[in-house]
Amino acid sequence: MDLPETPWIHTLRFVLEVAATVAFALSGMIAAARQRMDAVGVCVVAFVAAFGGGTLRDLLLDQRPFFWVRHTGYVWGILALCVGTMLFMRQRHFQPTERAMLLPDAIGLGLFAAIGVDAAMALGMPPLIAVMMGLITGVFGGVLRDVLCNKVPQAFSDHRPYALCAFAGGWVDVALRQFQAPEWAALLACVLVTAGLRGLALWRNWQLPAWRV
Repeated sequence: MDLPETPWIHTLRFVLEVAATVAFALSGMIAAARQRMDAVGVCVVAFVAAFGGGTLRDLLLDQRPFFWVRHTGYVWGILALCVGTMLFMRQRHFQPTERAMLLPDAIGLGLFAAIGVDAAMALGMPPLIAVMMGLITGVFGGVLRDVLCNKVPQAFSDHRPYALCAFAGGWVDVALRQFQAPEWAALLACVLVTAGLRGLALWRNWQLPAWRV
């Protein structure tokens, strides 16, 4: 039997989604700026990074309209962020900002993974599909960002665990729900496990085995 939602669970979902969207939009802007794209290119890459994973999730779950269409404030917010960044960020800022973005990117991965699992579970999807939706939501915005920047996606070539972190965090979320844990606890656990594992992978320089030639 499903537990009743706490009154502030919708606020928690909203906060998680906004934080993740901003984190990935910033990563898209940095990637586009490093490729010396013009203003339109920067905005497009930022939008794809921020909305790509969630849009693919909504397509696979047959959800209309897409989440960013339902909440147009996200679109205006990302546009304002792009304009502000292009006005004030210069070439000398790219490298330190890129290092500084490793932590927000890990947090964004956890946030989007939790949102994806939550969206799928709300529709009654099987646990495996819910975990896959979390992984897709967390990973594929960055994949599309790198493709637009003409790079092999970092999630596939970095060798430090990325998608696996979202996969593990998703299973923690699903397991807690199966044990009738509060929904907010499952969401936060997914964020903490996913972001924590990614942070550990960066700190300890964990490496996945590469294909041997």
